Amino acid sequence: MDNRAEVREFLTTRRAKISPQQAGVPDVGTRRVPGLRRGEVAALAGVSVEYYARLERGALAGASTSVLDAVARALQLDDAERTHLFDLAHAADGSSALRRRRRPTRRWTPRPSLQWVLDTITSGPALVRNGRMDLLATNHLGRAMHAPLYERTPAGPPNFARFTFLDEDARLFYPDWDTAADTAVAILRTEAGRDPHDGALHDLVGELSTRSEDFRRRWGRHDVRLHGAGSKSFHHPVVGTLDLAYESVDMVSEPGLTLTIYAAEPASATAEALLLLASWAATQAVPAS
Repeated sequence: MDNRAEVREFLTTRRAKISPQQAGVPDVGTRRVPGLRRGEVAALAGVSVEYYARLERGALAGASTSVLDAVARALQLDDAERTHLFDLAHAADGSSALRRRRRPTRRWTPRPSLQWVLDTITSGPALVRNGRMDLLATNHLGRAMHAPLYERTPAGPPNFARFTFLDEDARLFYPDWDTAADTAVAILRTEAGRDPHDGALHDLVGELSTRSEDFRRRWGRHDVRLHGAGSKSFHHPVVGTLDLAYESVDMVSEPGLTLTIYAAEPASATAEALLLLASWAATQAVPAS
């Protein structure tokens, strides 16, 4: 992906989101486009208009931490957006290639010990994914919960983004499909900033952009997010609605991979549904991936 274009589009879309009122600057003159002017962002960041204009044209290489922090404050970036800005700066100066371990091209498989750990989690679904949203490993409940994804991808690891945008059943599986779609694209956009040299990610984005207007429109927003904790709803074809809390952690032993564990509120309808799901999974005799 073209780093300069990524920087330019990210900064311009963030600038367009901040109104003069939000930034605390006078709203004078006619604005041809929404949001702040470059000069207003430059003044808020304490840099010259010419220097900020260079940054917004994509010239982030060599920008100091203090300047990046000032720009992040001026644009009122959240934690995910600030991290993304720094990732783009690392990519621009070439340090991302040294900072991140390149993942091998062969298909990743979980270590036996990791699968044992996943299998000890019996009260809720657990899974491992990468930044491209490939579903790489699960416990038995995780496999059962994501049966619709596995059914569509018998020959390789399922991909959450591909399922979300290219499979019509995704709108049944995700009752709040719009939020699921926004989240999927934001995770991919975040990964693109962290690892701009990931060829498989380039291919996935190209495929989804070509085949899905819904994806293409969201990709153009340049939204990013940190996917750490929250709640999600699913509609499983066998057990019905599952309202689950989740916690996600980056795996120190496997850079670039994320472990997510889901849990139901005790004594809830979803807790009962998970027991039913576990019984159904036992009848399927399908090993975890």
